[in-house]
Amino acid sequence: NVLQAMLLTDGAKMAKTPTYHVFAMYLPFQDATPLPVEVKAPILFSGKNSFPAFNVSAARGKDGKVHIAIANMDAGKAQSIRLDLGQMKPKEVRGSILTHAKMDAHNLPGAKEVISPAPFKGGKITGGVLTLNLPAKSVVVVKLD
Repeated sequence: NVLQAMLLTDGAKMAKTPTYHVFAMYLPFQDATPLPVEVKAPILFSGKNSFPAFNVSAARGKDGKVHIAIANMDAGKAQSIRLDLGQMKPKEVRGSILTHAKMDAHNLPGAKEVISPAPFKGGKITGGVLTLNLPAKSVVVVKLD
């Protein structure tokens, strides 16, 4: 009994879940060196609970590149994040995004995938600042080259 299965099966049929895709997107963080990130997120409320609208993690991967992962937990609002890159001088930001118009989108065994990562086109570097524009309810992982 698994609440966050990476794969769903039905006989010989299989489907990759959103959890599978996020795990695959975060592979560059395995055996990576964590990097500090300072960014202030708006606070969201759900009943008596509060939480940041997004979380950011950064690491230098085994490939020597800086990888940044952002999860936008706001189900209804896009977020724009600006990160000062300090002494880093990357020329390009590339990555992938996992999102869907429906909050409960999922793949079913034997059916065509309805949710899977796509190239992320919402990032740019200007004057040593990385700007990432994240749709609502999305996970983004980028690499700085």
